[in-house]
Amino acid sequence: MNAIFQLIYTVFTAQLFSVGGTYISIGSIIELFLLVFLVIIIARTLTNLLKQRVLIRLGLDEGNREAIAVILRYISITIGIIIVLQGIGFNLTSLAVVAGGLGVGIGFGVQDLTNNFISGLTLLFDRPVKVGDYIEIEGLSGTIKEVSIRSTIIKTNDESSVIVPNSNMINSKIVNWSYDNSVLCLKIPVEVAEDSDPLVVTETLLNTAYAEPAVLHKPNPRVLFSEFGEDSFKFKLLVWINQPKEQEYIKSALNFAIEYNFRQQGIKFPINSRDLWLRNPEVLAPLFRENGRKSLADEDWRSLIYPTVEKSPQVISSSPDQLSLRDALRKVKYFEKFSDLELRQLIEAGYRQRLQASEMLFSENDPGDAFYIILSGSVEVFVEKINKHLTNLTAGQFLGELSLMLGIPRTASVRAIENTTLFGINKDGFQKLLKEQPELSGQIVQELAKNQEELAQRQQQLRALGLVDEIEDEQNPVDWVRKRLQNLFSLAI
Repeated sequence: MNAIFQLIYTVFTAQLFSVGGTYISIGSIIELFLLVFLVIIIARTLTNLLKQRVLIRLGLDEGNREAIAVILRYISITIGIIIVLQGIGFNLTSLAVVAGGLGVGIGFGVQDLTNNFISGLTLLFDRPVKVGDYIEIEGLSGTIKEVSIRSTIIKTNDESSVIVPNSNMINSKIVNWSYDNSVLCLKIPVEVAEDSDPLVVTETLLNTAYAEPAVLHKPNPRVLFSEFGEDSFKFKLLVWINQPKEQEYIKSALNFAIEYNFRQQGIKFPINSRDLWLRNPEVLAPLFRENGRKSLADEDWRSLIYPTVEKSPQVISSSPDQLSLRDALRKVKYFEKFSDLELRQLIEAGYRQRLQASEMLFSENDPGDAFYIILSGSVEVFVEKINKHLTNLTAGQFLGELSLMLGIPRTASVRAIENTTLFGINKDGFQKLLKEQPELSGQIVQELAKNQEELAQRQQQLRALGLVDEIEDEQNPVDWVRKRLQNLFSLAI
């Protein structure tokens, strides 16, 4: 046994070659690999603990935690390898000389690896993308799961993992939907028959957008009339979402809802007509003789050419109880003379708000920053301080217009009696509308001037609260209203 152990010892300690004055044996190679492996395990364990226990408590996001952990891991591994080399007797100075001599040859052989290595460091330090970002690169979309020194792992929407070299991540154009924020604009083209009412189409598309839970209300959904087709009108529905990964599913849900709502409203999609040219019309002569006709009527041509086509399905008409936003807006005295084009601008300036039963819309003394039209459901208007019921408002009625137009605090509280949907216009939307339609401010002043006693009360109320600017303070309530609008909405009246 002693002879066997002596032989094994001799084999493992026998000097194979020398590197920079350090003699290398099989034993030293095994020792080096074991120690380096141990260093990697220790570095990985420590950085994982740092990432999961320490950095997460500091409130850092996933991308920052991963970047810090990876950088510290490779620094730890580098320092550990240097310590190991020194510990087993390697002369690092002489090793550097040898490495320098071989550097040119090695560089040509591993230039791609070196490029990916440098690119990986750039990604970790410069951080144009980070773990958790949703990106699009060269037709590939997915979420970054890991950024290492050599490559980046992207998890696609179909749950497959794609390994992309870091050099591609640096040299390619990347759309990073999470760089500044995760808000994404979806553009959904819609084509309707040329006899469709553009205002009804706009309202239906906006109602569809607001009904989709994944669609953001800020920025507001918008409808663009993009162009006139040969036999159609072409629109684009613009909606914003904050779930880029789910964009295909959200677009599909919107398409389903648009098709359904168009059928409900009687909006038809265009039918692409085709002209049929017969190369040998004489083959139809026997049919003429059988029917005893010199020509075929349009119905006969259709039955001849399309014998199996069934009648088009019946279009479901809109419910008579369904409130049209166009009709509801025209009930507001300030908008009753609006044209369809002006109403369309008004509809786009607004937004939808949903309330659950017993949910508050606003309370007395809240800022008057919006007015509302009830589209469905009902609300209760009451004075909260004395718990006094004033009235109930139902679909088609509106509230809060004076508070918005004059910047007056709410004089009562409003809460939903049942699940309620409202159309609202806030100060920004109303200001945009006034600037697009300068004559509207004059119409508002004329309508408000019909009840000067109420205006005087409102003016006095604001004086008591110290909310009347010296520039606009006028004894004449009508002049006060005009200057009030000018001051609140930055108008030139």
